[in-house]
Amino acid sequence: MKSNVDLTNAKWAKSELSSGGNNCLEVAFVDGVVALRDSVDVGDPDAAVLVVSRKDYELFTQSVRAGQSNLLP
Repeated sequence: MKSNVDLTNAKWAKSELSSGGNNCLEVAFVDGVVALRDSVDVGDPDAAVLVVSRKDYELFTQSVRAGQSNLLP
């Protein structure tokens, strides 16, 4: 997986279930990977962004949809 991803032109999206709030998880599919950030960090150049492979993201979201309760330790 790429360790340095250019997010300059990333198109960030958040769930429609967020009701327009600013404390949500945002996702961007860019350059073959998936980037995740907290929407409160929008505009902060030093904000943390988690970058995962598309496969890892797909497996995670499939597990959430399936109701897996032990995704975190």
